[in-house]
Amino acid sequence: MAASHPRPPAALYGGGCSTRRGSADTWVRQLPPGRGVQRPPWLNRRQTHEPCKQLPAPAMPISTFRVQLNISQQLCVCKAKSEDSEVAGIQGFTAVPSSLLAAEWEEAKAIVSLFLRKQGLSNAVASRAIKKSDKFIDHLISKLHSVHKSRYLVGRELTTLEIRNALVPYLEALLEEYGDVLIDVVENFPNPPGKGKPALTSVPTHIDLTSKKQRAIARVSERCSQGQLPAHVLYLIDFGMDLDQIKDITRRFPAFAYYNLDRKIKPVVEFLLELGVSQSDISTILYKRPQLCGISLSGNFKPMMTYLENMGVDKSQWAKVIYRFPALLTYSRQKVKTTVDYLSELGVSAENIGKILTRCPHIISYSVDDKLRPTSEYFQSFGVDVASLMHRCPQTFGLSIEDNLKPVTEFFLKRGYTMQQIATMVSRYGALYTFSLSDNLKPKWEFFLTMDYPKSELIKFPHYFGYSLEGRVKPRFARVRECGLRLVLNQVLSLSESEFERLLEKKVEKLSSAQVLLNKCTVTPDKT
Repeated sequence: MAASHPRPPAALYGGGCSTRRGSADTWVRQLPPGRGVQRPPWLNRRQTHEPCKQLPAPAMPISTFRVQLNISQQLCVCKAKSEDSEVAGIQGFTAVPSSLLAAEWEEAKAIVSLFLRKQGLSNAVASRAIKKSDKFIDHLISKLHSVHKSRYLVGRELTTLEIRNALVPYLEALLEEYGDVLIDVVENFPNPPGKGKPALTSVPTHIDLTSKKQRAIARVSERCSQGQLPAHVLYLIDFGMDLDQIKDITRRFPAFAYYNLDRKIKPVVEFLLELGVSQSDISTILYKRPQLCGISLSGNFKPMMTYLENMGVDKSQWAKVIYRFPALLTYSRQKVKTTVDYLSELGVSAENIGKILTRCPHIISYSVDDKLRPTSEYFQSFGVDVASLMHRCPQTFGLSIEDNLKPVTEFFLKRGYTMQQIATMVSRYGALYTFSLSDNLKPKWEFFLTMDYPKSELIKFPHYFGYSLEGRVKPRFARVRECGLRLVLNQVLSLSESEFERLLEKKVEKLSSAQVLLNKCTVTPDKT
């Protein structure tokens, strides 16, 4: 197999020899000679063991080398290519809290789905393959387990970028090996592509997440001999959670069941309270992102907050920022920097970047390559000021181009608006593309046609689509007609209730005065 793609880490393939030397973060991976990118063990089963190759001694003091050699010997992993040794390898991974793998499950599925679509498969075909891919996804999760073992041990969830960097090279190697039948590998794992072939039994056993979840749920719901629930469960119930919510958290993130109350949960909760988070919001934040309790306050939590403040996040708004998007503090600095750098590239000022991060911290979760850049290019293609749109409504950049943006554009084009006019509308009202076609745009358009306004009125005031049809638009318009008046849409909808009534009163009075004056000026014909 040609090595035309970047070489994936050997740990991803379950084979070869991995030894560590020098820096504790530097890995030297050795592949069998002449193999190029190594094939996964389940694709190339052999009944042999590959000996670990000793690295030459580096030029350094003997005492230092002894320490590092000792580390290397302890960390050297020589995978066997037989079924027995592979099973033993998987059992060796039980030292890592595999419950943390559940948090990466959906990320891995999304990466596989995107990878398949980039190979030219339709959304429907890719989705169908993903529905059949449970065993393959388990296999990928085990690869993450081996590559990022230290991260799982401290309860730190991997970022999307880290997961992608680990899995995409592996998928590329499979693509090079299997080409067009890669989808069969995904759907039929561990069976090889093609009909009539026996299953490959040397597949690394996928981790049984179900049993892990069941044990974790039992841990938070079982009562002790005195009839009491675990201490950390009672603590969370005091903050407004119910047992079903705690079970749901544990089902999504089993490691939460094993977090110590005094060392993990309570310090985070108390720190959130110090930031101004209300007690009623604590349960919401932890329900959204229980992984927060696995992060060190001094080592990760507070330094990340300082880093984000330097990027412009308003430090007085932390309670609101965390409530809006608790996951923000679990992302890496590199992930944040990548997003901020791209916003700068778009022309967003440093001041506005800080406002965006404060008002819409979700923006950090959007992939630059898969979401932000394509969306920016789409709007730029018909003249939208993307930097302004990003500042006004960053949520727009989380929408799907095919499923959300293009249908809205087509909606207005079919009703006679030009691309330039649509660009003007979205520039004036950034949230325009965030509305549902069926629930918002279509019914409001139908009512707009009964209001006897020209279509150009919506170009001037696209905010019309942001008001409630039943609660604001219809009642206000009925009141205007009742008074026999005609107002521009902006006047009808944007004023407060009291301002609206004062305007009507003034307009009616002015209309009455004009009518009286008109009557006085009318000459009555002489009857004689």
